[in-house]
Formats: sequence, C-alpha cells, structure tokens
Amino acid sequence: MMTGHVHIIGAGLAGLSSAVRLVERGVPVTIYEAAPFAGGRCRTFHDPRLGRDVDNGNHLMLSGNTSAAAYLDLIGARAKMRMAPAAAFDFFDVADGDRWRVAMNDGPVPWWVTRRTSRIPGTRLMDYVKGIGLALAAKGSTVAEAVRDRGPLWTRFWEPLTLAVLNTTPERGSAPLLWRAMSETFAKGGAKSRPMFAPDGLGRALVDPAVDHLRAAGAQIHFGHALKGVTNAADRLTDLHFTNGHAFPVAANDRVILALPPTRLKAALPWIEVPQDNAAILNAHFVVNDPAELETVAPVTGLINTTTHWAFVRGDVVSLTVSAADRLGVMDKAPDDLIPLLWAETAQALNLSGGYKTARVNKERRATIDQSPAEAAKRPSARTPLENLVLAGDATDTGLPATIEGAIRSGETAAQLAA
Repeated sequence: MMTGHVHIIGAGLAGLSSAVRLVERGVPVTIYEAAPFAGGRCRTFHDPRLGRDVDNGNHLMLSGNTSAAAYLDLIGARAKMRMAPAAAFDFFDVADGDRWRVAMNDGPVPWWVTRRTSRIPGTRLMDYVKGIGLALAAKGSTVAEAVRDRGPLWTRFWEPLTLAVLNTTPERGSAPLLWRAMSETFAKGGAKSRPMFAPDGLGRALVDPAVDHLRAAGAQIHFGHALKGVTNAADRLTDLHFTNGHAFPVAANDRVILALPPTRLKAALPWIEVPQDNAAILNAHFVVNDPAELETVAPVTGLINTTTHWAFVRGDVVSLTVSAADRLGVMDKAPDDLIPLLWAETAQALNLSGGYKTARVNKERRATIDQSPAEAAKRPSARTPLENLVLAGDATDTGLPATIEGAIRSGETAAQLAA
C-alpha cells in the first residue's frame, strides 16, 4: 500500500469515485475543483425561475450499473435512489398515437419478445434476432452498420436507445460501445434493467453524500481551483499549477489523478490525445399547473417521432431531454421557439391539458464526448507515461459509453492504480 498522498483534480463523479475508493483504503486525499461546487455535469441546483430544484441533466441509471451501486453503498446513499419494481419502459409515438410499455421478464432469456402482445408494436420476433449483429460488430463499426433492419424496431428501439446511451445518432455512434452498455443491462434481462430514480435529485443522491463522506474521512476539498498546467521532470509529475496562482508540489510518494473533461485535460497535458467533447444535450423543464395530472404518469417516457426523446417526471416538474441536439439541429433554436414546440409534444405524449406555469431551456454544449468509432478510439488509458499520474473520467478508455456508470467505474480504476 502506498504511503503518500493522492491529489485529485476534478470533483465530478469520476473524481469523487476515486476519492471514495482511496479513503476506504486509508489513503489521504486532497481534491481540487474549478467550480464552487462538486458534481460536474451531474448536480442538482435550485432554479429561481422555476422555483424548483432540478438536475442540470437527466440521466437514467439501471439496476445493472454495478459500479454506481457499489459507490452508493460506500457513501451511504443507497436509500436516496428508488428502484422501479420491474423493468418497464413507457413509450409514445406522436406520429400515429401508439402507446406501449416494454415490460421485460427478469431472467436472461427474453421471453417477452416471443409474445406478440408484449413486443413493441409492429415488430416481429425475427426483428429482435437480427439485433445479434450489434454483439458481433467490428471495432470500428457504427450502430447503423451493425444493425441492418430499418423497420419499426429501428425507429422504436435502436434509434432511441442509441441516442440515449451514446448521445449521437446510430449512423455515427460506435456499435461496440452500445453493445458494452447493453451487455451489462438489457442483455442480462429485466433484473439488471430496472430503472433507478433519485426522488430528490441526482446531486442529492450521488454528489452531496460523497462530499460529506469524504470530509468525515478527513479528505480536503478545495473549490475554485482550476488547473492551469503541470510540471514534470523525467517520468514524474512534480508540480500542480492553478489559475488562481496557487501551486502545489507533488512529493516523491504522492500520486495525482486528473479527472477532467477532454478539453481541460488537453490544456493541462498538451501531449495527450483525447476525443472531442462537443456532443450536446438540450434539456427543458416545465412546472405544470395541475400536479394531479402527473400522478399516474410514468417516471420516464420515451417519445418517438418528436424533437424530444425522453420525458422525466419528478413532483410537479416535467424535464425533457433532447440527445444529440447538435447533430439534430436543435441547439441553435431560440428558447422562445423551442418551449412551445416541446410542450406541445409533451402534453400530447403525457395527456396533459392543464398547461404549465413556467419553463426554461438548458443547453449543455459539451455534455459528452463524441462517441463515434473514430473519436472513441482516441480515449486515453487510465495509465500515463508519468509514473505518478493517473487519468479518470468517462472520456477515458473504460470500455463503457460516457455515462454515470462509466464515470464512476473510471474512478474505481484510477483509485486502484494510484493506490
């Protein structure tokens, strides 16, 4: 076991995950975060316009996300997540008004696809069998190349799944990355595919308890510390330099974990190759006039043939997600044009007639990395040429897409290497 100190740059989920694992081993930890808060792209904040606490982005966790589950246990926050009793997912197709629920059986054999009454409307059993192409996809292939079918299953399953998991279109998204996510969840049956929700917000479940846990364990957390650059001599990193003028030497027995998004990582380590991190997501939040209308609405609904892809319900707020918003030409639209369009789709999909009190649009221009085969190949390893420097973050080569599970697992790996 190491006898030095670990300096972690970045208090997003990857950095927090690293820190939690290290303090569990008794390793002293200091975290440096550029923002005045922890969580990075996964946080809960109070929006004065809405008068509500909202998440800066909508994320769907599943029961098969083993790293996230272990992390929740370590920080004592498992009770802050609510698991659905079954792997059931509601959908609405605005084009023809079809509504359906995909209800998966718990076992690994997908009996639900063998019954016409439980399959996605318009699909046949052989449509699902053809999906084996994803599991056999070559390293550089896209989802569109791996899955050849273009029938109803394409529009009502493969397309929305790719947008949700990879934040890009099937024509661009990496097939192996999508399969890796599926192999740990949907491919293992309903027991590993049950949705998990944070009733009080993802930040309250994944971030705040981690910060409290770390502080109780003696970890130091410095906010307002944006990394400017590093100094290295030979094969070791020797100093950390921050934009606020602070500099910290890295002692001989110390380790450093950089848990930064690609753009900031590249600025600190110009010699490293990283994928582009300019894939955008657009979120919109609506406070409804009549909360009673939402009492029978599913916590999450997939929307087909719409601008919106997913609608999440929490309390009297409906939060919408438009994945791959840059690729689909949504990011350049003004909020005043988007809000009526998005609400019209939502009201139709969720059967809402009471209108809304207020709304806002949130555009995340750097929500995830570009998860095309070419850019995914640029994901750096957790190991670096510097013997005391380790990388973490969902942009590192975890094998998983850039998701909450990927970020937390990267932290596990970084902690193991650093310790």
